[in-house]
Amino acid sequence: MNLVLFGPPGAGKGTQSEFLQAKFGLVKLATGDMLRAAVSSGSPLGRQVQDIMAKGHLVSDIIMINLLQQRIRLPDARRGFILDGFPRTLAQAEALDRMLEDEAMRLDAVIELKVDDAKLIERIAGRFSCAKCGAGYHDSFRQPKMAGICDVCGSKEFIRREDDKAETVAQRLQAYHKKTAPSLPYYKRRGVLVSVDGMADIDEVAHQIEEVLRANKKIAKKG
Repeated sequence: MNLVLFGPPGAGKGTQSEFLQAKFGLVKLATGDMLRAAVSSGSPLGRQVQDIMAKGHLVSDIIMINLLQQRIRLPDARRGFILDGFPRTLAQAEALDRMLEDEAMRLDAVIELKVDDAKLIERIAGRFSCAKCGAGYHDSFRQPKMAGICDVCGSKEFIRREDDKAETVAQRLQAYHKKTAPSLPYYKRRGVLVSVDGMADIDEVAHQIEEVLRANKKIAKKG
């Protein structure tokens, strides 16, 4: 089974990809991982990617599609794959479908993790962690048992990621709605789009996704 996980930054795509990979033996294909692997390989395409990235430029859609095409031809992808972080635009979605058709393949499901923007911003922007041991906390959902003191190591120093600031999250959501979300009607017309409640807890989201896959009747448990 070949899947795309769709949703804005912070919706939980990475977490759910790992669940699917572990439970069903699907291969997680993240664009960042593929770019790093291409550079490390030293292949002609990898050297081209390295040169582009060294100049601070974005890798073109054509190159990303070529990387994906090479990756899905490897034996471990025959059971199926999960795309996380691609496609990001309607043009990429259309190019991906054309490439898969050339490989006599198709997407079996595009799973949208539906979220509420305001609640997602609250969920992400409230996160902070211990600067010493990395233990995670949240302003609303998980404060240290003793204010200002890490439960794990006792440190009094905490940090917040720049990407977790409310302004940054809002900007990333805006970019998602402008550039990426327009692909959803395209997938709906193709009959592969399914939405799940991305605001539910992690286990419930995983259960919803598993129900989607079981309904498809094309996937069996790993092993």
